[in-house]
Amino acid sequence: MKHFSSLLFSIIFMVLLLLPASGLTKDSSEPELTDIIVTTSNTHLLIFATVSNAFTPDMVEGVQNGLPITFVFKLQLTKLRPRWFNSDLVDIQLTHTLTYDSLKEEYTVQYSYKKGKLQKTRSLNEAKQLMAELNGLRVIDLSNLLLDAPYAIRLKATLAKNTLPLGMHYVLPFTSLWDFETDWRTIEFRY
Repeated sequence: MKHFSSLLFSIIFMVLLLLPASGLTKDSSEPELTDIIVTTSNTHLLIFATVSNAFTPDMVEGVQNGLPITFVFKLQLTKLRPRWFNSDLVDIQLTHTLTYDSLKEEYTVQYSYKKGKLQKTRSLNEAKQLMAELNGLRVIDLSNLLLDAPYAIRLKATLAKNTLPLGMHYVLPFTSLWDFETDWRTIEFRY
């Protein structure tokens, strides 16, 4: 019996040792939210975040052929209340839309939350960076937060499913390969 248990332990150890090398672990090329920072300005709670591995070569080719791409960021701010229901303070969706003008050879990124503000660049790498970053997004006015109270911010990014013009989904079925959705990321903090 002792020999059987040591053999079983050895097998389990080998399986656990080989598990990271197998396909059961998360693919490093999948999009994910990274570099999440929650901080404050003098007046607002701010968030910074980046979507890593957000673009595939097919997506870049699609943009350069005139197809717009839209990233949707879902953000929730909750006041945590032990022994009671949590209180939702913010629940919003923000979009970043990337287009390419082949005549001007210029990328344009439009933000839904910056009142129509556009950022233009000739650099593909800069356009990808502008699309993938939340940079100092104002989440809530600090006057709406209680000192030393626990809060949680949840954040998720997806590629909008309907980024193609009407009817183009039937002509270009490969675009379903572009679909991505990151896992929810939760940051708990005290203000």
